Amino acid sequence: MGPKRLIRVVLDTSVVVSALLFGGLPGSLIGMWKSGKILPLCSREIIDEYLKVLSYPKFQLSEEEVSYLLTQEILPWFEVVEVPRGKSYVKDDPEDDKFIWCAIVGKADFIVSGDKHLLELKSCPVRVIQVREFLKILDRLSSKK
Repeated sequence: MGPKRLIRVVLDTSVVVSALLFGGLPGSLIGMWKSGKILPLCSREIIDEYLKVLSYPKFQLSEEEVSYLLTQEILPWFEVVEVPRGKSYVKDDPEDDKFIWCAIVGKADFIVSGDKHLLELKSCPVRVIQVREFLKILDRLSSKK
């Protein structure tokens, strides 16, 4: 059997924010990216959106806390991919295209999302799934070893 293949994944903003701030099912992804079970991919544009959302007043995070999350919990573990703008996939929310472009350029296996615009796409070059389904796939893959 060949070397273990790293699962490359793009995590949408809601998944990353939920993981970092609320734990739960998305929170289990943190241990997976820190242990190298998965390799999250992101672009500069995606990082900007992570920062924007983490800075929302409703989360009551200080600038220092947001900076800590970015520099300690995200950037050391995520591969930043240089992503040119591409074809439009998400007609109802073109802002979501950045996740697809990143997944294509970064050769991601999955986009993990809670966003209905991404989940409901009929034709997407990368499979879009929810956290629960992604965890089941990872569980199946690890039980095959």
